[in-house]
Amino acid sequence: MIDTHCHIDDPQYEPDFDSFILSQQEGGVEAVVVPGVNALSVATVTAACRRYPRFLYPAAGLHPEEVKDDWQEQLSVIHDALFSPDAHFVGVGEIGLDYHFDLTWKTQQKQAFVMQLQWALELGLPVMIHSRDATEDCLDILRGFRGLRGVMHCFSGSHETAVEITRLGLFLGIGGVITFKNCRLADNLQGISLDSLVLETDAPYMAPVPWRGKRNESRWMSFVADKLAQVYNTSAGHICTVTTANAKRLFGID
Repeated sequence: MIDTHCHIDDPQYEPDFDSFILSQQEGGVEAVVVPGVNALSVATVTAACRRYPRFLYPAAGLHPEEVKDDWQEQLSVIHDALFSPDAHFVGVGEIGLDYHFDLTWKTQQKQAFVMQLQWALELGLPVMIHSRDATEDCLDILRGFRGLRGVMHCFSGSHETAVEITRLGLFLGIGGVITFKNCRLADNLQGISLDSLVLETDAPYMAPVPWRGKRNESRWMSFVADKLAQVYNTSAGHICTVTTANAKRLFGID
C-alpha cells in the first residue's frame, strides 16, 4: 500500500516517530507522500522525509486555509523551494479551495491555487488538491489546465463530480471516510475505474472505522481497501496492487 497523503510532520508523531514508521512498514505500507501546507512546513516535511528516504516522499504547497494576509510571502518561500536545483519534491500540494469556514480570502485562494497549478505544470509534478464546499470553482479552474496530473484529496463527492474529475485525468484519493456510517461514497464510485483511485489517510486525521477518532495511521488503509473490495467485487489484495501501481505512476515512486 502507498499512502498518498499523510501529514507525518505533525507534532503528534514526533514522540514515537521511529517506532511509528516501523509499525507502518510492518503493516504493509511501501511508501508515504507527505504534503506541505504552508511556508513553515517546507522545512518540517523535508526534515521528516530525510529521516526515511525512499519511504517518505515530500511535497510542498500552500493549503487554502493558510491563505491569509501573508499569502504572497508564503508562496514566495514555497516557490523557491520547489524550483531549487536541489529539490526532491514529488508533488505540489496540499493546494486548492476551502469555503467551509470563511470566505474572506476567497479571491486570494483562487489566485494562489492557479499559481501553484502553473508551477506544477512547469515542473512536471502532480498536484494534491483540497476542495471543500468549493466544487464548482475548483472544477472550473481545473478545466483551464491541460496536461495536469494529480489527485483530488480526500474525495467524498457525488458520482457526477467523480466522473468529471477522472475525465480531467485526475485520480480520486480514497481514505477513511468511505468506512463512515451513512457515507454515500461507495455508491458514488459505481462505474468509476479502479485505475482512477489511490489510497490515502490524511493522517493524523480521518481515521477509518473501527479507529475513527484516533490518531490515524497509514497501515489502517487496509480497512479502506476492504471496503473498496466490496465496492469493486474483488479482493483487498487486488485493490492494494492496483492503487499502489497508480500511486507509483502518479508520483514517480520507484
